[in-house]
Amino acid sequence: MLDLTYETPKPKVIAGAKQDWELVIGMEVHAQVASQAKLFSGASTTFGAEPNSNVAFVDAAMPGMLPVINEYCVEQAVRTGLGLKAEINLKSAFDRKNYFYPDLPQGYQISQLYHPIVGEGEILVDIEPGVARLVRVERIHMEQDAGKSIHDMDPAMSFVDLNRTGVCLMEIVSRPDIRGPEEAAAYVGKLRQILRYLGTCDGNMQNGNLRADVNVSICAPGAYEKYMETQDFSHLGTRCEIKNMNSMRFIQQAIMVEAERQIKIVEAGGEVEQETRLYDPDKNETRSMRSKEEAHDYRYFPDPDLLPLEIEQEWVDEIAASLPELPDEKKARFVADFGLSEYDASVLTADVQDAAYFEEAAQGRDGKLVANWVINELFGRLKKDDADITGSPVSPAQLGGIVDLIASDAISGKIAKDLFEIVYTEGGDPAQIVEERGMKQVTDTGAIEAAVDQIIADNPAQVEKAKENPKLAGWFVGQVMKATGGKANPKAVNEIVSKKLGG
Repeated sequence: MLDLTYETPKPKVIAGAKQDWELVIGMEVHAQVASQAKLFSGASTTFGAEPNSNVAFVDAAMPGMLPVINEYCVEQAVRTGLGLKAEINLKSAFDRKNYFYPDLPQGYQISQLYHPIVGEGEILVDIEPGVARLVRVERIHMEQDAGKSIHDMDPAMSFVDLNRTGVCLMEIVSRPDIRGPEEAAAYVGKLRQILRYLGTCDGNMQNGNLRADVNVSICAPGAYEKYMETQDFSHLGTRCEIKNMNSMRFIQQAIMVEAERQIKIVEAGGEVEQETRLYDPDKNETRSMRSKEEAHDYRYFPDPDLLPLEIEQEWVDEIAASLPELPDEKKARFVADFGLSEYDASVLTADVQDAAYFEEAAQGRDGKLVANWVINELFGRLKKDDADITGSPVSPAQLGGIVDLIASDAISGKIAKDLFEIVYTEGGDPAQIVEERGMKQVTDTGAIEAAVDQIIADNPAQVEKAKENPKLAGWFVGQVMKATGGKANPKAVNEIVSKKLGG
């Protein structure tokens, strides 16, 4: 692990008209399980299919259809729980959550209220280097997704697409441990990162595969500490839930807007009503969706079509043994094995594919030098092209080849950048390109000295200034590099220039 002292971040304080207020935030993240079939049917989960084409009879609630549980979805939920250092419940059960929407054909959702498959866990959320918050996970349960209502295709009609109906979701419920909008976004980002490392959810927020319900409340300074001592929620303010957030930026904006709304109500002598709200990014406001339902409003009862789910500890142990190296462990190893700074290690491990690319390129090489090229040159170029590492035109072997040429003094840093651009746009073996195009660095000190002598002879006035102010020697180095097309060995140029001007 990283040899760091983690400090608890200070809570976000919002100044009201009468007093200061602190934020308390809890998250319910819905993560679509990465599986090819739905939770209780064999229908496809492929995104972007024609409306109502991925619908089995059980998804459409046809009479006599019975659910059959998808074992792989259960495995993915267990894997997620293990990745969050959570308790795995060997016995769990499914319940019916009754509500009536046009995109919910059964009239109920199969979920797990009373006996979830995963119990308490934790996520260490990095706020900045050396500063982190431990956010407790209360539970993870499996449930079906609903369909999608479409209201913008016809001015007089709404349409229903049932392709998502029955897709397996993991609802990951946190304790109210998050104290600010930036922390909330960081929490979702860290959870998304872990899920992608585990391979249990692709984390695609744009497609709705990861979305968050954000519970926001305000409290007076010191009240949260009383809650932590007693676990008595009465110390905290009334919470409001903001539904279906699928953007880190919007999560932060919605939290601040909702907090300010609650402060105005309380300071005016009113009471915040517990309710579900929606965030409108165009107007930058939250608006009421419905009063917040309690469990009894949904008339939960055990699903009579599904037996309680019992799993073996041996199976859980097998899944645990197959877990990949997770982000925090990988970051610590990159710092230890490659001598990287914590910041660089964090950047390289932010995505599992980025980490794999770096590690392959860095094998047997200077890790810091490789990290510099991956972060600054490759990531910068990919960002410019709106691409990610999976579409990189430069393979780890090619980038490693460029680094090898730098390390052996075959090319200078400037030539390396030109070489990188050639490899990025045209492909090819870096060493062969350098040989064929005459890009090798000039290391012949005689040739370099001749170039230096010529520059000195042509610029006597500049020579006198440089002798008075040695910092101006850099001008001569630049002129020599320019005269040699950037091929001269910079170290040799500096040494010869210094010697000539010093004399």
